[in-house]
Parts: sequence; structure tokens; C-alpha cells
Amino acid sequence: MNDPGANVARHLREAALRTPEATATLSPSGREKDGRVRHAARSFRELDRESDAAAALMESEGIRAGDRVLLAVRPGPELIIGMFGLLKLGAVPVAIDPGMGLARFLGCVRSSAPTAILGVRTATLLSRLPLPALDSLRVRLTCGGKRWRKAMAAPAGAPRPLAHKSPDDLAAILFTSGSTGTPKGVRYEHGMFEAQIGLVRSTFGIRPGEVDMAMLPLFALFNPALGVTTVTPALDPSRPMSADAEALVSALLSEKVTTSFGSPAIWGKVADHCESRGITLPSLRRLLIAGAPVSGELLSKLRIVAPSCVTHTPYGATECLPVTTITDEELLGEARQLALRGEGTCVGRPVDGVEVRVIRETDRALATLGEATSCATGETGEIIVTGPSVTRDYDDLPEATRLAKIRDGDRVWHRMGDLGRIGPDGRLFFLGRRAEKVRCAAGDLPTECLEPAFRQHPHVARCALIGTGEAPDQTPCLVVEPRAGLFPETPEARGRFEAELRGMAEVNPRAGLVRHIVFQRALPVDVRHNAKIHRLRLARDWAGRLPR
Repeated sequence: MNDPGANVARHLREAALRTPEATATLSPSGREKDGRVRHAARSFRELDRESDAAAALMESEGIRAGDRVLLAVRPGPELIIGMFGLLKLGAVPVAIDPGMGLARFLGCVRSSAPTAILGVRTATLLSRLPLPALDSLRVRLTCGGKRWRKAMAAPAGAPRPLAHKSPDDLAAILFTSGSTGTPKGVRYEHGMFEAQIGLVRSTFGIRPGEVDMAMLPLFALFNPALGVTTVTPALDPSRPMSADAEALVSALLSEKVTTSFGSPAIWGKVADHCESRGITLPSLRRLLIAGAPVSGELLSKLRIVAPSCVTHTPYGATECLPVTTITDEELLGEARQLALRGEGTCVGRPVDGVEVRVIRETDRALATLGEATSCATGETGEIIVTGPSVTRDYDDLPEATRLAKIRDGDRVWHRMGDLGRIGPDGRLFFLGRRAEKVRCAAGDLPTECLEPAFRQHPHVARCALIGTGEAPDQTPCLVVEPRAGLFPETPEARGRFEAELRGMAEVNPRAGLVRHIVFQRALPVDVRHNAKIHRLRLARDWAGRLPR
């Protein structure tokens, strides 16, 4: 009997044995005459067999256990088949956001040094360009190519033995979005994936037989382990906001989706579409929205659009997920008023097994927890996290690891790079990224101590607090992205809009510190969530354009 140890690929095998004919994936295959999205189905048995075939093909091409393999596959069954095929083989998938820009993408490839690529035809062809970042590649395998199709069509044999893995064996390298710096490769071990699966299951109550539409492709990889059907959204991960809301809603309805993970930007688009057409999503039981703070307006709208749904807004990062979570009911209550007054956005309480602390800010590395100074209850500081899903190292980045990790015996604490405070009831309040706070004569202004008061205006799509000039004497400014069709085109319209914003923000005692309010048609955001605003870039763009 094959002993896979802690290899997380065993969860797909177990699902295939437990419910072989249950639907594992539903992927877009066309449109019906009435416009509804048509889906092709795969069972768990088929998914397990095809990932076995993928592992055998990769092995025959020269990919071995421990090899790093760049995944350049579109979201859908092929991504799941490729990922689980690699895990079964004991190879290490390398996942990089495709839309981060060529220079950054190549930088990630160079730093992770994969020896093989599994990708769509365009990716494998481009991988032959004479670029130094691609020199490490020696095996190229096209997903959907002739060899791939032949392997998938071959008669099924006995289930493939899975590579034996220990909990601390490297499972994958997943890159951060790099929204406030350079993207970094995060080393995920099999035991960390196992812990994440358990936390997602227990925290959100996800059960076998549910139907999930994961708007962030990598989150679909949890579903085989959870016994959940994966519906692939009609969405380009390199341009998520170009997605057709009608197609997304069509799939949510036709496949009776019960759960979904996505960014505030994507779910705002879906909610607006449903609201404008009087559509409701009756099958939705659970939404997980993350990647940026979620507005009260969106949460309120979703309660109407999905009346049987509980919306969770988990807090975490690529290096540790999930950390805390909170539901829409709590966020729309007293927590919303605290956010408007400048107390920060409540992100809830830590999930089981995860511990959160707030420490005094410092730019230096902290070798041990004893070197950190804890903040008092309610005091703003730097958020640190430990738990079974917290990653230990960045890949081949010892200095980044030294600055971001704190050793505590057998445990590792991760420095989130975020500011926050812990309330007297144990809830964590998020106040923004450390790197993005404005340092002015009145003191430090974290972004989430001011933005919610202005963000409540119904005509605001996004807004960003930035500082112009040199710290610690910066000038606080607010850059506002109005909703589509509501951009103030004249000085008079801009004056009225600014007056309304300042009037609504009076609930916040520090709102008057914002010296200038300016308008921009689109704020720069990250590719992964289309929700994290690049405030440092904005500050550079507006530098010198505003009076002191």
C-alpha cells in the first residue's frame, strides 16, 4: 500500500475513492441560445486519473521529484490537473501572477530558477526566447498539446503511487503580489497546506458536495481536498476586471453556486449587475471577500442580492492565510461606526490555532520574540502572526526572511507589514500598510484611519490617502476615483464633490488634516485582486503637482 505521508495530493485520491462520480469541476464550454454559460463536467475519478496521467507524462519528459516547475496554465481543470500531477510526482509548482508585468514576472522566474515549465502553448513558445531569466529551463511541456492530449486519452491504469512527503517538505512556491514592493517567492510546505485546508474547512464550515466559484484561481486548488465542485469563472486572471458580469452571474445561477471567494472589486461588479437587473443569487450561502477593505455599501448590497448568504471578510496574506475573519453582520454594526471615526477596519478575531499580536514599530530585524515590545490594548502598532499555516521562509531571499520573520522556539511569527490594534474584546482592527502611512506634523496617519470616512460617499469607487513632500513633514492628500460616469468635469463640480466629501467625513476627528482632495479617473491597483491601491505610486505621480 502506497504511503504518501503528508503529501496533500492524497486528498484528491481520497475524494476519488469516496465519491468517484461526484462532479469535481465545471468549466465553460460555450453559450446556450439564451445566453447562459454551458459547462463541461469532470468527476473526481476523472480528475484523479488525469492528474495521474499528467504526473506520468511529466516524469517521462524528465521532470523528477524536487524539480521546480513553472505553472503557466489558465484557470480551470488543467490548472488543477497540472498542480496535482506535480504534487503526486513530488515536484514543486511555482505560481506567479501573469499580469504583474514582464519585467517583474521574469524577475520572479529568475529568482525561483525553475527547471521546467508546464504551460499553454503561448507560454512554452515564449519560454524559448534568449532571456537570462529563462536559462534554467530544460523541459517544456505544453498543456493541451499533442503529448498532453495523448496522455489524457490513454486507458486508465492502476492509481499512481504518490510521492512520500513529510510535513516540512517543500510543496510549492507561491509569489506575493508585490503591491508595496518586489514580489517574493513564499515557500509552502505540505504541512502548511494541510493546516490551511483544515482552517478553511473549520472556519467557514465548507462541506463536501458544495459548489464553489473561486474568482482567484489558486483558491480553486483547495476544493478537491474539501470535496467541493469547482466552477471555473469566465475570467482572465491577468485582467480580472474585464470579466463579463453577465457571464459570471449566469454561471452562479445555473450551477447553483453555494460559496465563492473573490476581491471587493469583482464582487462589486457582480453586485452592481444584479442590482441593476433585479437579479438575486438564492443558492449562495457563503462569500469570502478579501484583498482590500470591503465597503459597507457593498456588504449592504450583497445582503439584498444574496439574501441567504453570509459574507466573510478574512484577513491574511500569501505568507499566512487565514489569520482572522469577520462577518457582514458584525461589520455593518458598531464596527462600521468605529471605522468611520478613524479607529480602523475591524477584521475580526483570530481563527483557531492562530495567534495575533501587535508590537511597537521598528524597521530593524527581530531575531527573537524577546526583542519585540508588545503594544498595550488599543495601541496602534505592527501586526505579527503565528500558527500552523504561517510560512517560515522566503525562497532564496535571506534578508527578506530576516526582516519578516521572528523566531520563537519552534514557532515562527510573520510580520504582516500592516498596522493595527487589538481592542479590549480581542478583535483586530486593520489600519493599513506600514509603508503607506502618511508622516506629517500632526503625527502618523495610517490610511485606514481616514479613508473609510471619505469612502462612504456613494459616488466614490475608491480613494487613497497619500503624503506629498518629505517625511516627517508630509502633506496629507486624498486621491478619489469616482464611480463610472460621475467624474467631476468642471471646477464647480469638483468643488461641490469635495464639499460633500468633507461634510460626510466630519464624523472623523482627523478628517480636517487632509489638505487637498483631488480626482483621478482610475487609481492604480494590483492585478491579483484589482483592489489593493498602489498608494506609493500615486504619491510619486502627484509629487510636485500640489501646493504645500
